[in-house]
Amino acid sequence: MTIHIQELTFDTIIGILEFERTTPQKVILDIELEYDYKDEFINYATVVEDTKALLIKQQYLLIEDALIGIKDMISKNYPQTKSLQIKLTKPDILPECSVGLSNFWQF
Repeated sequence: MTIHIQELTFDTIIGILEFERTTPQKVILDIELEYDYKDEFINYATVVEDTKALLIKQQYLLIEDALIGIKDMISKNYPQTKSLQIKLTKPDILPECSVGLSNFWQF
């Protein structure tokens, strides 16, 4: 089974620029989480809540570290995860485009 969380949008502190450390900015998160479904499912609402809470609490400097933090949290909380794709976008940081990073992990 694969959970698709698309365009999870909220404000958080993330970035290295001075104004990014004081003013929350919009981020958009996309997650694909593949897992073995046997008798127990992964609640996608809980994945959303856990991920959002992590990013708001940690206030990462770098998107790279945020992706690794999400990956570590998901692999710990949901050990049946087989693979994970995460994309984190900062849509308002540059006036002419959205920027972001993504990564794929296989467990």
